Amino acid sequence: MSPALHLAAENATTEHRPLIITLFAAFVVATLFITVWAGRQTKDASDFYAGGRQFTGFQNGLAISGDYMSAASFLGIAGAIALFGYDGFLYSIGFLVAWLVALLLVAEPLRNSGRYTMGDVLAYRMRQRPVRTAAGASTIVVSIFYLLAQMAGAGVLVSLLLGITSDAGKVAIVALVGLLMIVYVTIGGMKGTTWVQMVKAVLLIAGTLLITFMVLWKFNFNISDLLGKAAENSKHGAAFLEPGLKYGATETSKLDFISLGIALVLGTAGLPHILIRFYTVPTAKAARKSVNWAIGIIGAFYLMTIALGFGAAAIVGPETITESNKAGNTAAPLLALHIGGVDSAGGAILLAVISAVAFATILAVVAGLTLASSSSFAHDIYANVIRRGQATDKEEVRAARWATVFIGIVSIALGALARDLNVAGLVALAFAVAASANLPTILYSLFWKRFTTQGALWSIYGGLATSVLLVLFSPVVSGKASSMFPDADFAWFPLENPGLISIPVGFLLGWLGSLLSKEEPDKGKYAELEVKSLTGVGAH
Repeated sequence: MSPALHLAAENATTEHRPLIITLFAAFVVATLFITVWAGRQTKDASDFYAGGRQFTGFQNGLAISGDYMSAASFLGIAGAIALFGYDGFLYSIGFLVAWLVALLLVAEPLRNSGRYTMGDVLAYRMRQRPVRTAAGASTIVVSIFYLLAQMAGAGVLVSLLLGITSDAGKVAIVALVGLLMIVYVTIGGMKGTTWVQMVKAVLLIAGTLLITFMVLWKFNFNISDLLGKAAENSKHGAAFLEPGLKYGATETSKLDFISLGIALVLGTAGLPHILIRFYTVPTAKAARKSVNWAIGIIGAFYLMTIALGFGAAAIVGPETITESNKAGNTAAPLLALHIGGVDSAGGAILLAVISAVAFATILAVVAGLTLASSSSFAHDIYANVIRRGQATDKEEVRAARWATVFIGIVSIALGALARDLNVAGLVALAFAVAASANLPTILYSLFWKRFTTQGALWSIYGGLATSVLLVLFSPVVSGKASSMFPDADFAWFPLENPGLISIPVGFLLGWLGSLLSKEEPDKGKYAELEVKSLTGVGAH
């Protein structure tokens, strides 16, 4: 951060740090109260995994919005737009369009076909143990990828507010978020997580609406003036408002754009923490309503990211943003500080409020992700593979809580390494892994009668291995100044998102594995699943 701005921001946050800490503490206490209250109502596995299926379409739609509008949306997309203009806004478009795939292909059939997890749907017409093991492994890997983004966002956000500059301090913040998410899930289960997500969605929309209004007011509600000032400050001129600044300079970057788009559009329908939300409503009609509400709420939010991103470019400036955080993750908080007045109490208060909202966003999403992965371990791997269906509800929930602790520890360790990466880019990787491993298997299982156990295993493990391997040897991990390991270079795969390669591989392996399988598909089971998924007859 430039010396003048750093001094002003430091003075503002130091003077009003008691207010900042109070707001954070108030939110944490309030959400812990909700979690404890919900935990007392959690009686069995249905309550822990699916909230007793008691939520309405609107409530679940609000919770889905809270689950989906993550640190990537609030911090990462705002930063990407502020630094890359039009190309940064492509994240917003991709995240929103993805919901059409979820609505048209997945939401209702999945809700009708399973009980708690994706593994329930896959195991219905295939061999239980190998398929559930694969589904559990995939769910955990995708969730951890997504958790990295939230942890990175938390480290950047709280460091900015509390003036923490040391690496040890940032790691401590990541650890704090991890501990909170463990508490939320182990105590509150799905009920507590859902209510926290609903509260967070309301706060996020309200905070974003406030900043959007203030940005537009500053430019007399003239969007042309806003975009013009953003382009001028960017030093790129008109190119800032046109495609190609990030994804058009080379043939590789163009392919990266295609890869990113495919991953964003197809990834949502394979995200574990989104899929389990469809099980929390009592009927398929409510599941459809959930997605309709989610599309409306999420769509409104992503429209406002235009004001957040371009407003940050116009008012704060890309140079100041990258000096604060090279990935751009502090664009939205710095915009709040500037729009309220850098040297004023108003700026510090607005920074505190918006940052508290962003922190709420992170806590709600990490709780949902951790619940999805721990539920899959307990229900798919522990109860149905290790215990062969003999585990009681009490034992299953206990296993889920222990899995939460383990996943939390892993996420803290990896999140500490990823703290300087752009959170929108990290989430895009999770989308690519989900679309490569989960989506092909779900679609084949629901709509292709020739699909077999071998096809499911090839698709899940093949898509998972391909996507993770390509990420490990991509510029995201090494080879660039913005990589996770900037001093190393083992990036032989040129694209930052593996979706262009790994998603077709996942679909191809599912098809090929089924054709080469000696197993005869159970046509009777497929017919039952088809009727159940499309009509809801016999659903839970």
